[in-house]
Amino acid sequence: GPCLSSRSLLPSFKQTQASAGPDDKAEYPPAGTNSIYSAILSRNEAVKDAKRLKTFLELRDKYVKKKVVFEDPLFPANDSSLFYSHKSAMKIEWKRPSEICENPQFIIDGANRTDICQGELGDCWLLAAIACLTVNEKLLYRVIPPDQSFTENYAGIFHFQFWRYGEWIDVVVDDRIPTCNNKLVFTKSFRNNEFWSALLEKAYAKLHGSYEALKGGNTLEAMEDFTGGVTEFFELSEAPKDLYSIMRKALQRGSLMGCSIDRKTKYLKSFSFLISGNLDCNHEVQNKYIDKEYLLVRCIALKIQPELCSMCAVSAFQVFSASELESRTDLGLVRGHAYSIIGLEECDEVAKNTKVRLIRLRNPWGFVLWKGPWSVNSKEWSTISTADRENLKKQTIETSEFWMSFDDFKRNFTKLEMCNLTPDTLQCDERHSWTVSVNEGRWVRGSSAGGCRNFPETFWTNPQYRLKLYEEDDDPEDGNMACTLVVALMQKGRRMQRHQGARFLTIGFSIYQMCGQNQHLQKDFFLYTASKAKCKTYINLREVTERFRLPPGEYVIIPTTFQPHQEGEFILRVFSEKQSTLKEKEGEIKGHYCRLPHLLVIHTKLSVSTDSEIKAEGFSLETCRSMIALMDTDGTGKLNLQEFKHLWRKIKAWQLIFKRYDKDKTCSISSFEMRNAVNDAGFHLNNQLYDIIAMRYADEHLNINFDSYICCFVRLEGMFRAFNAFDKDGDGIIKLNVLEWLQLTMYS
Repeated sequence: GPCLSSRSLLPSFKQTQASAGPDDKAEYPPAGTNSIYSAILSRNEAVKDAKRLKTFLELRDKYVKKKVVFEDPLFPANDSSLFYSHKSAMKIEWKRPSEICENPQFIIDGANRTDICQGELGDCWLLAAIACLTVNEKLLYRVIPPDQSFTENYAGIFHFQFWRYGEWIDVVVDDRIPTCNNKLVFTKSFRNNEFWSALLEKAYAKLHGSYEALKGGNTLEAMEDFTGGVTEFFELSEAPKDLYSIMRKALQRGSLMGCSIDRKTKYLKSFSFLISGNLDCNHEVQNKYIDKEYLLVRCIALKIQPELCSMCAVSAFQVFSASELESRTDLGLVRGHAYSIIGLEECDEVAKNTKVRLIRLRNPWGFVLWKGPWSVNSKEWSTISTADRENLKKQTIETSEFWMSFDDFKRNFTKLEMCNLTPDTLQCDERHSWTVSVNEGRWVRGSSAGGCRNFPETFWTNPQYRLKLYEEDDDPEDGNMACTLVVALMQKGRRMQRHQGARFLTIGFSIYQMCGQNQHLQKDFFLYTASKAKCKTYINLREVTERFRLPPGEYVIIPTTFQPHQEGEFILRVFSEKQSTLKEKEGEIKGHYCRLPHLLVIHTKLSVSTDSEIKAEGFSLETCRSMIALMDTDGTGKLNLQEFKHLWRKIKAWQLIFKRYDKDKTCSISSFEMRNAVNDAGFHLNNQLYDIIAMRYADEHLNINFDSYICCFVRLEGMFRAFNAFDKDGDGIIKLNVLEWLQLTMYS
């Protein structure tokens, strides 16, 4: 149907930009090994005069030894690091903590939520996520390495670690912080001499290019950057039947969970306004709806410190105003307030010979008001065995925790949020962790940016990922044997590109069942095959996530933008309970040259004017030179008659393929059809090479004319021929000296 649009991994670290100082040039990271165009990017590394990136410890020790403080040239202490769309109205001075106060400290008495007070930047979404970290020490110190101080080995340099599109990276910053009248402009601690939260915010701003890039966002975006996990939302009124099983397994895997009750007040239900880039915390309520982030700012301005959920920070936006803090239900629960989910238990009810499901929750405010069944001293405790009763009460170690029945939980709460953690985040031997598969990809205009199913002519050209599910879940709740998986499609780098006008694309995905097709699926497959599963809606969030249960088998996942021709990079992750594999569908790169027809006519000049169906003025000079280079067997720079005859056979064969796809007789073919034409000519490439062809040869209308088409085929033929000539043992690897390399690339 048509698409609807709405608006075991081991930890590895990659250093971000840092510098050895004014006497050294900026040290850039190498072209990412995860880049899908690593060969092209590596070719240009020398342009940047790159050197090996120094680690935090190397830089710190160097500056301690030199007895000077570090200054980061890649995130300088000037306006370029603050705002990209305007200049600050305040007089900003960048100061180090020792210039702001006496006895500056990195962390005092542990990091906690009171260390996070918002300043003049609309980044509540980020601060809420930071607050979540403070109640999970293990996750906190993964992001904030504790080996840092303003006394021991101090050199004005600090570092923080974030999950970034499939890998953990280390971000190095100096400790110069924006101030006005000797007070921090942005995030600060309630203690004047504590600076971990301000420096963490600075590192996150550097990661995205500027402080302004952090203005407006979705808290779960930051939660993923702090954990590497994938987030899910559940409306409890529409919860799946196996919700208890989902939550039980999530707790076993160490997932973070929180819940809340919607307020009666009308508010925007979609989160798309949070990430549209238009949200400004300094503006009043928009469209007569409650602007949650604005009101959270007001709470902080009024010195009201809302407790933030330790499990899922979207709940941080549930606090609206001082008067609503006391908005309680008849049974003592607080609307709009964040509760943490701690545990689940199933107990025997002695008299009824049945089982009761219970859930343990935590109220971060520190006191409990739940007055319903299974509250303290309620009669329900007498219905279970003494052993179960003692076991449950033993688990309730804090006064902020309480039990309630699972059915009451679903009746009273409206939202459940879950952050599923990856094995590298948990780093626990005993956790029943997810199996995680990660793939990077790219939508390229004219080649692989085909749009959603509303555009059948181009939908099939989108990247395709083959998913194999091998085993059913253990103990399915409904008795149906199937494989549970969570698919998460995340677009990359859009927040960092805000200063260039970039906004989040509207994205989504579909899943199709397949069997045995190893090559890229063609248009007809999608015209006559219904999807097996798909995301509920296309939306302009950084990530679209959906949970499915599918039978074991082979599937293909198609990640797309809603509209075709929209370019962007993405990461596709699949979390599965059992073993699964996910890889891009693309064949082996090879060239089988097509059998050529007998020569019918020999021309004395390179022109296609003999074919009345192709209206062209002949080949360009550059194409003619490429042709000569391809067929020049004696190195003279000219073609003899035999060489020319061989060339013309190839041109005629390629011309027949071109006519097959030039359906409107305009002497051009769609860049989307180029992959089929290349296959028909006997060249089998991968998706990255098809993208490169579109970028190199397509015009602004995404068409490839006959001259460019022939030039592309001549280059492909020549490159395959050269490679095969040097691949003596047929292992797909060649070795060239610099002279041979230059000869091949210069004369082509």
